[in-house]
Amino acid sequence: MSSKYTAGPTETERCIESLLAVFQRYAGRDGNASSLSKKEFVTFMNTELASFSKNQKDPGVLDRMMKKLDLDCDGQLDFGEFLNLIGGLAQACHVQVMSSPTSGGPKKP
Repeated sequence: MSSKYTAGPTETERCIESLLAVFQRYAGRDGNASSLSKKEFVTFMNTELASFSKNQKDPGVLDRMMKKLDLDCDGQLDFGEFLNLIGGLAQACHVQVMSSPTSGGPKKP
């Protein structure tokens, strides 16, 4: 996924490659490499997003997240549904950073 305009992958391309690699690391453990089962999703959350998972007081939060993310109600999260999770978390982080009194608003690259 390298751009023809740069010597190597751009930062954004590396981020996409990383997301693909993480999804593939957890998907397929149960035989279907194109989606995350509920068990694979819980393993992903407890490993990759452990600070979120471990700090939840409600034991049903991961079940509800899985149900909400599973748009086609097939009991699996495909890559698009997985990206909805990642995008939502990134958006929440962005809002938090922008509302921080020390953020000073958006930074110029």
